[in-house]
Amino acid sequence: MLLDKIKTLAAEHQAENIAIRRHLHAHPELSYQEFETSKYVQAQLKAIGIPFTVIATTGVLGMIEGKNPSKRVIALRADMDALPIVEENQVDYKSINDGVMHACGHDVHTTILLGAAKVLWTLKDEFEGTIKLLFQPGEEKNPGGASYMIRDGALENPKPQGIVGLHVHPGLNEGKLSFRKGRVMASADELYVSIKGPGGHAATPHQTVDTILVAAQLIQSLQTIIARNRNPQNPSVLSICSIHGGNTTNVIPSEVKLMGTFRAMDEVWRFQAHELMLQQAKGIAIATGATIDFKVDVGYPTVDNEPMITEAAWRLADQYMGKENVEETEKRMGAEDFGYYSQVIPGCFFRLGVRNESAGIVHNVHTPHFNIDEAAIQQGVGMMAWLGVQL
Repeated sequence: MLLDKIKTLAAEHQAENIAIRRHLHAHPELSYQEFETSKYVQAQLKAIGIPFTVIATTGVLGMIEGKNPSKRVIALRADMDALPIVEENQVDYKSINDGVMHACGHDVHTTILLGAAKVLWTLKDEFEGTIKLLFQPGEEKNPGGASYMIRDGALENPKPQGIVGLHVHPGLNEGKLSFRKGRVMASADELYVSIKGPGGHAATPHQTVDTILVAAQLIQSLQTIIARNRNPQNPSVLSICSIHGGNTTNVIPSEVKLMGTFRAMDEVWRFQAHELMLQQAKGIAIATGATIDFKVDVGYPTVDNEPMITEAAWRLADQYMGKENVEETEKRMGAEDFGYYSQVIPGCFFRLGVRNESAGIVHNVHTPHFNIDEAAIQQGVGMMAWLGVQL
């Protein structure tokens, strides 16, 4: 039975896959700089015998043809980039690249797709269709590596009927998976604001434009846009995360800079909010005499799990993991550039449990102590391979 063969192969390769994960974890690279990671992935695919091409500069596109290659085409995706975080884990495979860490689990995602590739290549005479392997760069940074993979033809020649991706979930115990149909993750846009005006002595504010006060007014008014223009049943978040201006106690600065993020679960409201923010900034500038340069860097779209492919994947997960180990995941205001793929073809993005409280593996992604229970790698490898042959 194919399911049993996949489970057996995933178990047989577990030690090798852990070694791959630890190598990747120790050698992280930032978004769009994944040159050595890309070479490593290429070497792994070459050793297996899987043909591949390099696209999107550091992206790798592998191809596995089973019987009747044109009958069905499924894409499996992993991301490869790391974050600018100083790792604080005391492990043998700690990052050797100062200030760079796989704090979001992309080392795990890449390992799992390589592991699934080994399984699928071994079984290529036992399933029908073609499986495309997408190892993409730059998930953590606008405009998102997925957009470049699509631009360079990852979803063409042949075009997949669907695409599957996974993400580690530190809030879910190892041995568990979670799925959700429909909209599951938010869009993400970056905000960059520069407020300028004649600065001067703090004792004579009437001779200046108080850029600090203008910044405070703008920050509060932006929150009002979310609180009073959005349907309360439509999740949305605006956070100003950085404010820079001035360097002493008695000088009003001539410039204050703000940076932040805007998240939405509705694409129509998303762009309406952009216009409201720009209008608000323009009105405050007129009222205060400041010059406000307000830039919205449009980022990732929402992640929409197409109901039919997600329902099918969910049922296959029940078969592979046991129904008691598969649950519904929550909506998240976090963002993922997987959303670009799901705008083009039906997609399913699911969660892989990696938590182990008894081992102290409890820290969230994007933190210096993030880690995983490596037993989850075997589950992820098997599940991705199973979906590859059955969807």
